[in-house]
Amino acid sequence: MSANEKLCMPDMTTRPNDCIAFSKTGLLLSALLCLALPIGWASPAHALTIFGITLFGDKNETDVEVIDPVPYSIRLDTSDADTKLTEALNNSSLLKRDEGTPASGDLGLVIKARDDRDRLVAALYENARYGGTVTVTVNGTDINDLPPDPEFTRSGPIPVEIRVQPGPVFTLGNIALKEDAARLDPADYDLVPGGDAGSLNILKAGDRIVADLKAEGRPMARVTSRDVVADHETRTLDVTIVAKSGPVANLGDVSVTGTQKVNSGFVQRYSRLRPGERYAPEQIRKSAERLRKLGVFSSVTIREAEELAADGSLPLQIEVSEGKHRYFGVGATVSSIDGLGLEGYWGHRNLFGNAESLRIEGSVGRLGDTRDLKELDYAAGIIFSKPGAFFPEATLNASIKAATQDTTSYDVASITGLTSLSYEITDVDTVSGGVSLQWADIEDAFGRRRYLTFSAPFDYIRDTRDNTLDATEGYRLSANATPSYDIYGSTFFASFEGSASAYYGIGAEDRVVFAGRVAAGSLFDTGSLADIPATSRFFAGGGGSVRGYAYEEISPYDSKGDATGGRSYALGSLEARIKVTDSIGIVPFIDAGTVAAANYPDFSDIRMGAGIGLRYATPFGPIRLDFAVPLDRYPGGSQYGIYAGIGQSF
Repeated sequence: MSANEKLCMPDMTTRPNDCIAFSKTGLLLSALLCLALPIGWASPAHALTIFGITLFGDKNETDVEVIDPVPYSIRLDTSDADTKLTEALNNSSLLKRDEGTPASGDLGLVIKARDDRDRLVAALYENARYGGTVTVTVNGTDINDLPPDPEFTRSGPIPVEIRVQPGPVFTLGNIALKEDAARLDPADYDLVPGGDAGSLNILKAGDRIVADLKAEGRPMARVTSRDVVADHETRTLDVTIVAKSGPVANLGDVSVTGTQKVNSGFVQRYSRLRPGERYAPEQIRKSAERLRKLGVFSSVTIREAEELAADGSLPLQIEVSEGKHRYFGVGATVSSIDGLGLEGYWGHRNLFGNAESLRIEGSVGRLGDTRDLKELDYAAGIIFSKPGAFFPEATLNASIKAATQDTTSYDVASITGLTSLSYEITDVDTVSGGVSLQWADIEDAFGRRRYLTFSAPFDYIRDTRDNTLDATEGYRLSANATPSYDIYGSTFFASFEGSASAYYGIGAEDRVVFAGRVAAGSLFDTGSLADIPATSRFFAGGGGSVRGYAYEEISPYDSKGDATGGRSYALGSLEARIKVTDSIGIVPFIDAGTVAAANYPDFSDIRMGAGIGLRYATPFGPIRLDFAVPLDRYPGGSQYGIYAGIGQSF
């Protein structure tokens, strides 16, 4: 390649916990069969695939027949390339990746070799090697000299040799942004003299320029040309990017296609894309994400028109594909303390055509732990949700649940009805309020009593996390106030709780993420502690608070050694989430907590637990397995805890 030769570069624009149950402490073995999630055999190959994860066998095993198979051998010589570049070149070669799999015909082998040459040249450009060469021979002949319809002797594997001379590393030279991009600073797009001249960096810079212009409300923003000139004497790359922003525009007509049983008018309304509003690409992205979270669509795409309408507005088209609306599943847990637990559920994601969801669930626990059917833990519930109720930003929730539960601190049989309405103030701020009525028969440290409690819970949540199941940045704040009145005992009480969690990733790929959480609560009442239902008092311990202790083991205790629960609590957790590989991570952690009988924590009895966790990344969130021990064990209390779930602990 001669000095100052122009390079041709392409213009490239480049429910999770349904089946998880927890033991209070001790060894937990999860045996899950979740029919609502994709589980199956990779057919016809002999590999077991669950949730898209191949547990054994080769996930690439197939019985697909290759027409006119041509075996080949591959030799890739990367000359004096460094380790990083050698790895990139090997990963770019399809011949290398498919080594051992025959090509389809002699011409098919040559086409694959030519494709490899283009891919390897692109890999050199990505690594700022603009003076490199790639030579490919098939059966000893350069691919440029092969006839249009080559024929090779089939006496053995056809030898393919690829030789790569990487050449020197180039850096950026003169940078110029022109036309509507001229007012932008190239340094804001990582384009600085002496900087990274890799082709991906240049392409990404153009994409970011367009994104910034579109963020100004200009949907027609485009990069009209990228001129890249390599100077081989100075080993620099001069870059000129020309962009046109186009006019500022409002949203035009919003149409919906692909709906079958879901009301298309609901889709348009719930998207919150309103004609006449200023064009904002971030709002369009969030609208698509919002529609996906409904659970009724297998895919959602929002397409922008290629041209503005006659009135200067931008028409949009929402393309959806509906998924299966009905689902069901079963699950099981085995605990060394609680015995066997079974659960099942059935649900409908589009009950009346506007993405209303209905879920019916039931479970039974402590099987094998007790022979008395009356001592088993039972639970059943019906949960209904209507998104877009009254307003596109509002969701109506209603549920009725019945349960019997034997905890380390109390036994309870209860029936609870709840109706609430949540409202999204902004994309990150949500408020909700509702009313509930609970009847409970409770036996605890104060004896056996019955309660009929009316409550009016109010919640505020601010959530800026980048991923709710595996956050690497952002924070989550929550505040809750629940005034309550026990009708049987004529007792008024109110609880106030707050929590904050934050996340900070280190490095470009967030190989280490520090996560911290604090939470506190206070309860005020007009009677004695016994007048408050045990289900409304504060306890701590278990997977959701201080790991290593049994569920609700942390509490004030009376003179008989029975847990009473308290009127206040404070919790704190700190984790270091470390990626060992792209799929596997380890998480050392420490938790601390205290529960007091007074209205405010006095921190006279702080309990701490520490441990280590294992994480396995999946498309639906990390699978979590934590082991923890109490650092200040109660006499006769929990010695350790093992906790499993989907998603990070907080």
